[in-house]
Amino acid sequence: MKDSAHGTGVKDIAGDTTVTDIAYEQLQAFEGRIAAEACLGKDPVNTPMIRHWCEAMGDTHPAYAGADPVAPPTMLQAWTMGGLSGHDGRASAHDELFALLDGAGYTSVVATDCEQEYVRALRPGDEITFDAVIESVSERKTTKLGTGHFVTTRMDVRAGGALAGTHRFRILKYAPAKRKPKGERPRPVVNRDNAGFWEGVSGHRLLIQRCGGCGTLRFPWLPGCNACGSAEWDTVGASGEGTVYSYVVMHHPPFPAFDPPYAVGLVELAEGVRIVSNIVGVPYDKVRIGMPVRLEFLRVDAEVELPVFRGVPGDVG
Repeated sequence: MKDSAHGTGVKDIAGDTTVTDIAYEQLQAFEGRIAAEACLGKDPVNTPMIRHWCEAMGDTHPAYAGADPVAPPTMLQAWTMGGLSGHDGRASAHDELFALLDGAGYTSVVATDCEQEYVRALRPGDEITFDAVIESVSERKTTKLGTGHFVTTRMDVRAGGALAGTHRFRILKYAPAKRKPKGERPRPVVNRDNAGFWEGVSGHRLLIQRCGGCGTLRFPWLPGCNACGSAEWDTVGASGEGTVYSYVVMHHPPFPAFDPPYAVGLVELAEGVRIVSNIVGVPYDKVRIGMPVRLEFLRVDAEVELPVFRGVPGDVG
């Protein structure tokens, strides 16, 4: 323990990393400060970027193609990104805040959530400008990752001077907690959008979402249908039959609780959706695209059970 210009040296919840407890008033002073002002997007809204985005996302909505397309609303942030070179090289309130947090030992960062509000559609040729402000800095919080502070930034995006949308981005600047004991598997992330899936796994059922509007099956679980936009849904149980659509063999880096090499497959279920999971029951070098697989459930410890797929060696369709 030692005193410093920032506060008092403390240990994080796992006792693994020494950090400095910054006076909260010092962090609050950053709230409302400008992080970017009247910045110009490096490129106007353009058709090639829209096409690349849609191809990467698998989005075939006709509004994003043709002679007079609009940009997908979720591309809002893409038009403001400066790439590795940034925008103009000027120091910002973000740089000052992050330097303060880094100096206190909160050296790791993870994105936690993003909120977007859309005001108008963006079309090819629109010139993008944006302003950003540090909206809030939390008190010191303790999470499974470690202890740190949540920083929320609001960005107002304009096209031709008119507001097109607002983007709120929240990160956690934290000091990593003590690593899990060797041999313990990472915990799956369970949230309000996928809790039903994990409840199904606990009952040895692999549940697939079915849209209540158009009937489209989807996996992984989402809060709304990416085909028709409906927020209504129910579930169907997977039969458990599938085939290996693609796969990789993991050799490096080694992780505790995993014993490389092992095969991770993208399995196409009989219902038509795909899931990423381990391929078990066959040597890693015998896994093949088209190999039939069958669902089973693997208990990895007292708390965690996972869906995996057992391959059938020598039987490739």
